[in-house]
Amino acid sequence: MSKGLIGVLVVGIIILFGGFWACNKRNSFVGMKVEAQKQWQNVESQYQRRMDLIPNIVATVKGEANFEKNTLEAVVSARASATQVKVNLDDMSDASIAKYKAAQGDLSNALGRLLMVTENYPNLKANAAFGDLRVTLEGCENRISVERMKYNELSGDFNKAIQMFPGSLLAGSFPAMPYFEADKGAEKAPKVEL
Repeated sequence: MSKGLIGVLVVGIIILFGGFWACNKRNSFVGMKVEAQKQWQNVESQYQRRMDLIPNIVATVKGEANFEKNTLEAVVSARASATQVKVNLDDMSDASIAKYKAAQGDLSNALGRLLMVTENYPNLKANAAFGDLRVTLEGCENRISVERMKYNELSGDFNKAIQMFPGSLLAGSFPAMPYFEADKGAEKAPKVEL
């Protein structure tokens, strides 16, 4: 074999392996993005679980307590608003996540007021059905927190992969995934007054 033919073969093999590497790297970006999007759907699923639970909590509270009507209406209204906000997986942005988070935050605030009001009603606190629903709601909040953390981990892995060299050379068409961030002031413990 001549030196020219060997040189062409070596260059061809390098190009072939480079092409395989580039395809593999690009496919890994796609896989990581899909995993992060799937995890976001898990976040939404846990919020939906909470939404589905709220009518049961409201019905239980209505049946056991005759308290300030505004609190109950605020929960129902916040739930209705939260169900209207959706995040487009193909166009996720900080703004869309902030809008979603704000709607969910309003619902969380309304639920917090509902739970505080119920503390003033001994019959309601003693009601086993309400206690079970309250524990379930706390479990929902914990699940939401876990799913948000998993989403942020997967988004972080994806964002790191598209920014690290040499992968960054192939990641031009992949925008960074936004993170689910805590509300401002969330680092301070809330003050509870009964």
